[in-house]
Amino acid sequence: MFAVIKTGGKQYKVAKDDVLVLERLDGAEGDTVAFDNVLMMGSGDAITIGEPMIAGATVTAELLETRKGKKIIVFKKKRRKDYKRTKGHRQIETVVRITDILAKGQKPAAKKATPKKAAPKKPAAKPAAKKAAPKTAPKTTAKDDLKKISGVGPVLEKKLNGLGLMSFADIATLTPAQIADVDEKLNFKGRIEREGWLDQAAKLDADK
Repeated sequence: MFAVIKTGGKQYKVAKDDVLVLERLDGAEGDTVAFDNVLMMGSGDAITIGEPMIAGATVTAELLETRKGKKIIVFKKKRRKDYKRTKGHRQIETVVRITDILAKGQKPAAKKATPKKAAPKKPAAKPAAKKAAPKTAPKTTAKDDLKKISGVGPVLEKKLNGLGLMSFADIATLTPAQIADVDEKLNFKGRIEREGWLDQAAKLDADK
């Protein structure tokens, strides 16, 4: 038996156990979805055509998942305008499996309840010992203008202050472990050593 349904502005010919990818539908995984816009039904030589829909006919399906479809690339270009734009879009789509094709007055077959298996008890996990977070630098009361260091701007200065680096002396006395900690937190990738911040900070601290 087959049917032709309409959903999302498109028509689909379906049969029982067919898996369809449709425009996004409301519902969660495992829900039953009903399609009431049935245009045609047929079984063998017997075919029923709606005018435009078949009154009382319904196609039911199980919602398998809602996901993002394949990425569509949209490229725009204007000649002699130096204008190029590339954008990607992924449409939300729903995957369903057809479970029943019902004529007027028919009811869907009841689902068999699957017994849930009892989950094995897991032994209680021992609480993990908390690791002491490495201190970035000792906080000092004096505050220097860290923007004097090459490559440090107002935004970066605030981030350094947030890690407790307030003065030239704080930066000049950083240990290798503290440098690695700052690198990881601010994603510096070796910038402190590469740009010689320790030497710059030591010189600026001495010239105060």
